[in-house]
Amino acid sequence: MNDSDRPRYMISVAAELVGIHPQTLRIYEQKGLVSPMRTAGNTRLYSDADVERLRLIQRLTSDWGLNLAGVERVLHMEDELERLRMRMARMEQEMRRSLDDVHRYYRRDLVLYRPPQPPTVRREKKRAKRWISTA
Repeated sequence: MNDSDRPRYMISVAAELVGIHPQTLRIYEQKGLVSPMRTAGNTRLYSDADVERLRLIQRLTSDWGLNLAGVERVLHMEDELERLRMRMARMEQEMRRSLDDVHRYYRRDLVLYRPPQPPTVRREKKRAKRWISTA
């Protein structure tokens, strides 16, 4: 669990941070728009991620004029988009690892190609022949 997912705010604090009534938070939870953690005593605890989600819900209803059904649909699409982004990142990492493995494999077997050259004619150096007279 990362730090933004750690539950830390009671319902009154979370409501104050977002600027809405605690009863509105209960309605959002009832509609499935937010899912705070619960203590052993059944007290709701909201994380920083929950508070950010509540702020998004607030913007969607206040600024965009969406009803809760519209908000639910937008949040569902946002969640699906995030899930697909994470899946794509995992697939990209896997692809890069596989590509690195292929490159490592081929680097061992590759030999530099040099186009054939016409045979070179070797010229022998003419040596001066000395004739030694035996007479």
